[in-house]
Amino acid sequence: MSSGPERPQVVAHVQEPLPCTLFDCKWVPRSARLLCLGSAARGTGLIRLYELRGARVELLREIEKAKPIKCGTFGATSLQQRYLATGDFGGNLNIWNLEAPEIPVYSVKGHKEIINSIDGVGGLGIGEGAPEIVTGSRDGTVKVWDPRQKDTPVANMEPVQGESKRDCWTVAFGNAYNQEERVVCAGYDNGDIKLFDLKTMSLRWETNIKNGVCSLEFDRKDVNMNKLVATSLEGKFHVFDMRTQHPTKGFASVSEKVQKSTIWQVRHLPQNRDIFMTSGGAGSLHLWKYEYPAQRSKKDSEGAEMGVAGSVSLLQNVTLSTQPISSLDWSPDKKGLCVCGAFDQTLRVLIVTKLNKV
Repeated sequence: MSSGPERPQVVAHVQEPLPCTLFDCKWVPRSARLLCLGSAARGTGLIRLYELRGARVELLREIEKAKPIKCGTFGATSLQQRYLATGDFGGNLNIWNLEAPEIPVYSVKGHKEIINSIDGVGGLGIGEGAPEIVTGSRDGTVKVWDPRQKDTPVANMEPVQGESKRDCWTVAFGNAYNQEERVVCAGYDNGDIKLFDLKTMSLRWETNIKNGVCSLEFDRKDVNMNKLVATSLEGKFHVFDMRTQHPTKGFASVSEKVQKSTIWQVRHLPQNRDIFMTSGGAGSLHLWKYEYPAQRSKKDSEGAEMGVAGSVSLLQNVTLSTQPISSLDWSPDKKGLCVCGAFDQTLRVLIVTKLNKV
């Protein structure tokens, strides 16, 4: 770990107890507001909108829905509208106007079972091409939706006939650097990672990391694929260098064992793609920096290009709770401002200092 006074510090700025189970938390883009998504004690879904005011958060409104809400994204909306897309326990994908949240502006029964994960691209000025949402579900399918098209997904990745369905835990968009290119990466409960190319509608790459894949994220969605981080159940994460795909070996990677417990989430710092935070089952957060190798690719004995993985260094770690930290989101607007939610029903706003020194 880097030492001395120049190390980033993770400061708990606000701790707010919640009257609900928290599954996801998100900053509202271009604002000091944040959202908690979850479940009320009576089994309904809750969206709680807060505003950060100095050293406290103030509840602006609470929106109750029929089904518990598992996940949300602003990734497919414009900065003007800032509509929230959510996935719920009933398999429904809904898009909400938070100013008038009584009826969703878009709604589809997307999956037969719970939507575990959601991501968006093409909105907020991030990623070329159409605004799209991807959902991953316990029913084993991964579906891509265009909010301008009602009822049917634009892509549906499901197990082929005879193949057993696996619980999809996490999905992420990437490679959206022009109008044509776009990929979806999906992680499953058996350790499978699958990379779907939406341009060719084909499976581009797959691997298995031997433990359930809890979280996947590209370091940027809107660049030529650069890095992908995958976190897993047994306290391990993998960083894949996505620049060079070898015909048989796939992508080069480096892995790091953090702790014995699950790594629930990974989130890259929006202002520096080589810094990322992981959140753990022991109530801890770890801040990492990826270092590139001197050369990112080399030729194998057959003359084929293969990637070379870099290394990962720990910048800081902190334990905030006795319960797992299950959700994490960096502010897209204020460098070092972060929100996380844990199973102790507490929302925490964090400030990570000295990020411009690393």
